[in-house]
Amino acid sequence: MPEETNINTFEIFNKINVNEFTEKKGNFTYLSWAWAVRELLKVSPDATWHTFEYKNEKGDSQPYMKTDTGYFVKVAVSVNNITRTQTHPVLDNRNQSIKEPNAFQINTSIQRCLAKAIALHGLGLYIYAGEDLPHVTPLTKVQTKEILDVATKLGKDKFDEVSLGIDKELVHADNFEVTLASLKRRVKDES
Repeated sequence: MPEETNINTFEIFNKINVNEFTEKKGNFTYLSWAWAVRELLKVSPDATWHTFEYKNEKGDSQPYMKTDTGYFVKVAVSVNNITRTQTHPVLDNRNQSIKEPNAFQINTSIQRCLAKAIALHGLGLYIYAGEDLPHVTPLTKVQTKEILDVATKLGKDKFDEVSLGIDKELVHADNFEVTLASLKRRVKDES
């Protein structure tokens, strides 16, 4: 089992500022699914997700369910043996139900559903509640030195990335141990 298993991943995810990775469409804010997946796997590399499939009238499997009120998709995300499931309607860019969605619209809804299922584990959950930024505790000088010393072993690009993450408070005291463990793993893997 990974060493992060005993860490409360909800608390770690809940303190990550996702604002620079959101997209505004109309009155709605969306977290980029690709960024959500990237951050999910950085903290919990063993996380998994599953898109549910439903049988249609011909008996074929499809990644959506058709109902009298519209089409729906469903995704489950598992982190450290905790599974959270989200159901999402297939909507247009005005958040209106689509009567006959195409494959692209269904895929878009699956990705939005994935981002929301990840949010149920804490990452970006506050944007769906309309809250302000989560409070983070900055790194101490000792923590900053320790993490930058390890990042240095991974080269200038990684050092710059970690340094920028510290400056933007993406790396902070609340995710220090997970970030440090991840960097140490990479140093070990590369040696």
